[in-house]
Amino acid sequence: MSEINREKVLQAIDILQEMEVDAWLTFVRETSAGGDPVLPLIYGEHGLTWQSALLLTRSGGRVAIVGRGDAVTAERTGLFADVIAYDQSVRPDLLAALERFDPKQLAINYSANDVFADGLGHGLYQVLAGYLEETRFAGRLVSAEAIIGALRGRKTAAEVERIRAAIETTRQIYDATVETLRPGLTEREIARFMHDQLDARGLQPAWDREGCPLVNSGPDSSGGHAGPTDLRVEPGHIVHFDFGVEQDDYCSDIQRVVYMLRPGETAAPEPVQRGFDTVLRAVDAAVAAMRPGATGVEIDAAARQVIVDAGYPAYPYATGHHMGRNVHDGGGVLGPAWERYGQTPFRPLEAGHVYTVEPGLAVPGYGYVGLEEDVLVTGDGAEYLGDPQRALVLR
Repeated sequence: MSEINREKVLQAIDILQEMEVDAWLTFVRETSAGGDPVLPLIYGEHGLTWQSALLLTRSGGRVAIVGRGDAVTAERTGLFADVIAYDQSVRPDLLAALERFDPKQLAINYSANDVFADGLGHGLYQVLAGYLEETRFAGRLVSAEAIIGALRGRKTAAEVERIRAAIETTRQIYDATVETLRPGLTEREIARFMHDQLDARGLQPAWDREGCPLVNSGPDSSGGHAGPTDLRVEPGHIVHFDFGVEQDDYCSDIQRVVYMLRPGETAAPEPVQRGFDTVLRAVDAAVAAMRPGATGVEIDAAARQVIVDAGYPAYPYATGHHMGRNVHDGGGVLGPAWERYGQTPFRPLEAGHVYTVEPGLAVPGYGYVGLEEDVLVTGDGAEYLGDPQRALVLR
């Protein structure tokens, strides 16, 4: 049994008690075809084959109803006090468990706002609704969005330490990469070096390998999530990186900036330095505003205002996102009140949340300046989980 899985199951029961929700049901089938995103937290990396019901209750009940072939694995997790195996149908045992606990609210995994809380597909929802039809539980279904958001968002001490370790590895790879930077290298060659660093450590990138790292050299490089190209580093370029690692199931997500000196230069040109200093102030403004109870829209506004007040266009994305087992870890965002973000920017920060903070801007003629730091919300503020970039790196 993973210690983190044990902590998260117990944490889920505490969350049910806090939110006064009687029971939470995670209902899945054939997880090899795409399991519910919450399973790695409350069940580990094990697969489930037939329809399976994982039931956690406010009173401390921990029940797994699984196909007979999966029962031994479910027992070996040590996460469930009751493991019930079935052969023909999950329905009788599921209804019996619900009768036993008689939840007045039964939270299930659907959400309009959070992809990580929306693991119950429409077809399987119809199956579940059919099982509950003509029972008193049919009218008691509620969304588990708030439960899952809290469970993913409130990192335990063990989770935070794994994130710190991933960030430290990322720093080491960045340091090695910056040492190799020279004019003439292509974005792809730089990315290949970083991949070699990952491979030597037996690690995976935090997102798809083709786009992690992102390497942007100069003003003609593609922005957004486009992968590295054959553009070559030249003197006078800003070289921007976006990179993270997945290590022990947890991620980092960090952006760094380097300026390539032209012959005779000993410092970055004023527009480049001004762009860097502005982004740094925006990062500082966001982190200074982060504390339990603040909302994502407030944090975003603090950073965004620094960029706009300095005369740059507002960046067309959120200032930050949750990070943990996934590089984008669901829950709230540090973002503006745009329709595409739904209700997520209005969720309050809590102690234990880990967010990225990543404002940015383009410096015409030189390239893109984007800094990204990984930040832990504490009881009275926030702290960096690694050493932030405080000065523009010159090469």
